[in-house]
Amino acid sequence: MPVKVSVIVPVYNPGPYIEDCVDSLLRQSLPPDEFEAVFVDDGSTDGTPARLDALAAEHSHFRVIHQENSGWSGKPRNVGIAASTGEFVMFVDNDDYLGDEALERMYDYGVANGADVVVGKMAGKGRPVPVELFRRNHPRATVANTPLIDSLTPHKMLRRAFLDRIGLRFPEGRRRLEDHVFVTEAYLRADNVSVLSDYVCYYHLKRDDASNAGFQRFDPVGYFKNLREALDVVERYTEPGLVRDRLYRRWLREEMVQRMRGRRLLALPEDYRKELFDEIRGVVVERFGPGVTAGLQATQRIVAALIAADRFDDVVAYAEWETAVVPKAVPGTVEWADGALRVGFTAEYTSGGAPMTFPASGAPTALDGPPEDVAQAVALVGADAVARFGKATADLVMRERSSSAQFFQPVEITHETVKTQDGGEGRVRLVLHATATVDPAVASGGAPLGGGLWDAYVRVKLGGWTKECRLGPGSRPGRTLAHAGVVAGRVVLPYWTAHGNFSLDVDRAGKRLGLGTLGAAEITAHGDRFSASLPLYVPGDTKALVRLTAPASGTSVEATGTLSATDGPGALLEAALPMDVLKGTTWRPALSLTPDAGEPRFLTLPVALRGEPDGVHLVLPPRPGVVRLLARKTRRTLRRMVGAALGKVAPTLKARLRKKA
Repeated sequence: MPVKVSVIVPVYNPGPYIEDCVDSLLRQSLPPDEFEAVFVDDGSTDGTPARLDALAAEHSHFRVIHQENSGWSGKPRNVGIAASTGEFVMFVDNDDYLGDEALERMYDYGVANGADVVVGKMAGKGRPVPVELFRRNHPRATVANTPLIDSLTPHKMLRRAFLDRIGLRFPEGRRRLEDHVFVTEAYLRADNVSVLSDYVCYYHLKRDDASNAGFQRFDPVGYFKNLREALDVVERYTEPGLVRDRLYRRWLREEMVQRMRGRRLLALPEDYRKELFDEIRGVVVERFGPGVTAGLQATQRIVAALIAADRFDDVVAYAEWETAVVPKAVPGTVEWADGALRVGFTAEYTSGGAPMTFPASGAPTALDGPPEDVAQAVALVGADAVARFGKATADLVMRERSSSAQFFQPVEITHETVKTQDGGEGRVRLVLHATATVDPAVASGGAPLGGGLWDAYVRVKLGGWTKECRLGPGSRPGRTLAHAGVVAGRVVLPYWTAHGNFSLDVDRAGKRLGLGTLGAAEITAHGDRFSASLPLYVPGDTKALVRLTAPASGTSVEATGTLSATDGPGALLEAALPMDVLKGTTWRPALSLTPDAGEPRFLTLPVALRGEPDGVHLVLPPRPGVVRLLARKTRRTLRRMVGAALGKVAPTLKARLRKKA
């Protein structure tokens, strides 16, 4: 069968970090005879060459090419292209990995849309990845109608015939930003680019040892020389005007202005800051006209103007002011409605820990030159924020804790200008009130939420900043969270983390569901009927499964039950039991709320059932008496005291024993 995709992996001394990459290739849903993995070992000196040779011997669709070290990733990728046989090539770094269905989904999407380039949604574990680009699918994307230019890493799928037709290859040698040069030309010369955003295709990792090439300190002179080459590509394939300015703006914003802002600047050694500033200023003055800076946010335009004016000290002072500006999102009501969670919250910026205030009236910032000083810069930003407040947004993003995959949720927003109460004249707070809808059936890019822990982040766009924070902390009094919901075949529990932030537990929670506290008031048994009032939300009649186990023999029987919504909070479980099997035996019931799962999970209920001739009877376990509870508490206290005492004495005893020895 023809090879659909050739996965090209440049390799250099990855050590154990290559294992996740290899495992993800072995898990691909695309059949092994429809793709190949081409590992190009760039002179590794660790055990990787032998590891790759063993993999190739075991898996016929894995190939290894060994070469002398070239110093960077460009040549290994080009060697991989030359050796590839697939209709498309996909570039993967040796310390990253793919989603299990990435190759199949990206290939099918590319073929369906006639794409020369397919950009798959990315998740960043410890490192930033584009966010706005992946709000939704873009079957026909261009640099003019989408923020394509935000994604310039090489981790894309490209049609091999397209690369050969235009003669596109990576720049080689020890250099930076070879991927910017390659990807920018691919975007500008492709007949079509497709962006797949409803599935996380690529996981971009920061290694624990922080040895990724992108995290190493670089030589500013060489770096910005290479950056100019990417700008040359834009100049070669675009006409002067709005599109070219928009593309140039990406490098001005991300590679220059952002490096001169906030903590990112202040974390650098002072001498390196100045060296970096001087090289950045050279590019700004040389290559960027007024049309490039005009499209920046006010906060960014101010930094760009200070850079162009060669005012390094003011850039540092402005960065010191900006570090105090952070968003805060306070949770409100969390409740189930129509099969989805409705999550209310307010968001605003704070400065120095207090709500940030702005002038009561404002005007859009217009800079004919740099601000006179930092005080004027701050005033300009404040006035601009007020003038544009009607366009401010607050997004709720659910991020899976284990993988960092993240998805935007629908949000309704209102804007409120709040007068300050501190006696100051003409100052206001800018507050966003939002209600997000988290539907477990579609919250993962149109698919159901996967099992695991999901953390809520609020992404605030206001006053020229785009910043994010956790949703929280939320205090329990007055902000009670909703019951767990059984929705879309998932058990979704909203909860506060240890730090009071809002999160979701999907298909993992046990004790926190509250089933272990049920008693005679909530559970009844009569004849062959078993029922229980449960602290759960269900949008309608939902299938459940009751498993009865006889402790004496270990025998189990199962009965199908139904969870139904009630007029009040909670759900009613009802099940008909097989009386002919139950008679004469005591049974412990357990409940599965997701019986159609591949491996249904059962939660034990704190009661027992006894099968009698006239039907089942509820048996409540004896509750510990007061004396027994006191004894347990005393034993726990003594254990803690003894443990603490031993912890203090142990070092002294060890020292004495060493001395005697």
